[in-house]
Amino acid sequence: MEAVAGCSLEDVARLENYPFAIPEGDLLPDEAPGVEPLDLPLMMQVTEFTCGGFVVGLTSSHSITDGLGAGQFINAIGDYARGLPKPRVTPIWSRGELIPKPPKLLSGPLPVPRMSELRYLTVDLSIDSIEHAKSQFLQSTGQRCSTFDVAIARLWQARTRSLRLADPSTRVNLGFFANTRHLLRGGATAGFYGNCFYTVTVSAESGEVVSADLAGVIDLIRDAKARLPAEFARWAAGERVEPDPYDLSLSYESLFVTDWTRLGFMDADYGWGTPSLVIPFAFQPFMPKAIIGAPPAPKAGARITTQCVEEVNLPEFRDEMEAF
Repeated sequence: MEAVAGCSLEDVARLENYPFAIPEGDLLPDEAPGVEPLDLPLMMQVTEFTCGGFVVGLTSSHSITDGLGAGQFINAIGDYARGLPKPRVTPIWSRGELIPKPPKLLSGPLPVPRMSELRYLTVDLSIDSIEHAKSQFLQSTGQRCSTFDVAIARLWQARTRSLRLADPSTRVNLGFFANTRHLLRGGATAGFYGNCFYTVTVSAESGEVVSADLAGVIDLIRDAKARLPAEFARWAAGERVEPDPYDLSLSYESLFVTDWTRLGFMDADYGWGTPSLVIPFAFQPFMPKAIIGAPPAPKAGARITTQCVEEVNLPEFRDEMEAF
């Protein structure tokens, strides 16, 4: 779909801050009247602004592709837009040969999620604060950690503190989604664009997450990441893994995080260079979620886009995040 805006990107502050000066729905393709959304699994809209800049809005069904696959698709569109005869990465499906059959699914009704009025908040973590946290972790443990480790540790701790759970023994859960292409037998080829991820889960008593130093929370996360190869191998072999990595608990005590920095969205080039900003729009109102991305160019660091706390918890959550 094509659309034209009657303003420049500067007029809407380059969409760098929320709330946006233009409704986000105006930048995404409309659903076709009388057509079920799942019958249109992928739609794109290009909105041109008076300054010559443009926004590419994409909606897609997660049943077809994961984040890496969506990034591969966007980059393929960029390849064609720049005049290449074919995408630099050849798309490959081959799901039947690459993806193992999961263990037998349990029957019965799905749990009813709690419908929450989750509020939107975006916070930037400076590169200096991230590097300082990495240095402290190295001094404390003798090991290195990643920007992702620091970002989600700070996020999980800040959110848990803001919930102010009365019982410190209440379990709080963190889930994040790891690419597992490299863990498949023989390894998935570079062009595979279907779903190929595994949910890494961390669970701890809220009191432990609240009172720990940041290095302690990072340690919990890194321990869970270290279990990934063995857990995924058991699941791929048909064993039942407990807890089920794909049975996502949607309670308010749970938080789900996705890393967008390695999906290829920031590499797409339609002929004018890479994007200045990538913005996640779609959230489920019942799923406390955060997305780790990059701040607007040329800033360095991490931008965390969240919809994970209710109004009553938002002020303290914001204060905790901004105190980093």
